[in-house]
Amino acid sequence: MSEIKRLAIVTGSSRGIGRDTVLRLAERGVSSIITYCSRRDEADKVVAAIQHAGANAVALQLDVGQAAGFDRFIEDVRHALTALGAERFDYLVNNAGISSSANLADGTEAELDAQFAVHFKGPFLLTQKLLPLMNDGGRIVNISSGLARFAYSGRAIYGPIKAAVEALTRYMALELGPRGIAVNVVAPGAIATDFSGGVVRDNPEVNKALASHTALGRVGGPADVGPVIVGLLSHEFGWVNAQRVEVAGGVQI
Repeated sequence: MSEIKRLAIVTGSSRGIGRDTVLRLAERGVSSIITYCSRRDEADKVVAAIQHAGANAVALQLDVGQAAGFDRFIEDVRHALTALGAERFDYLVNNAGISSSANLADGTEAELDAQFAVHFKGPFLLTQKLLPLMNDGGRIVNISSGLARFAYSGRAIYGPIKAAVEALTRYMALELGPRGIAVNVVAPGAIATDFSGGVVRDNPEVNKALASHTALGRVGGPADVGPVIVGLLSHEFGWVNAQRVEVAGGVQI
């Protein structure tokens, strides 16, 4: 196995934005520990693609909404690091997420708890547990949403919790500064993936409506977001810290 020069952990990277991110990292020689929730077959395909690009990868199962499983995951990460010939990792992308279409009137406590667990509690506690394994001078990117800035019907839980992720990012940057770890947040707009049941990608009316509110006249794809995440992880953006970067083509300006 070739020497590991840089190593990333990217949650939810068996598809969509996470997948694009780890493949672009591989093009830069960065190896990855990728995570998947249930589709091991998709994760294995991503591992193969990373290896084809000349980097190395290990796929680990992780449900970011189940904090009780984080200790097991940390042990899995330790074994994966050993398998990859590394002691520590350099980059963390808290990307895994789930959708919600709740309004204020019909949002349930169960849905609120699930969104909080996946998008805030999960990244908070998982980052906390991974920090002892992270190199000083590393970089973290959290994933928010354009819906933290503007409002659409049916996002009364999802949008505000993503706004909390943006606040968390600033606190992470403040507290991890002494270790030289920079923390930023990327806020995608409407992205054509299977998120939300693939509604942006597969529903022509929804796609057209969202594009009509975007200055560049279309919705985005994973290839629009992955390069920005990779850029924020790179030394070229080393002095960018505690910043929110919206990657949305100019939506709801």
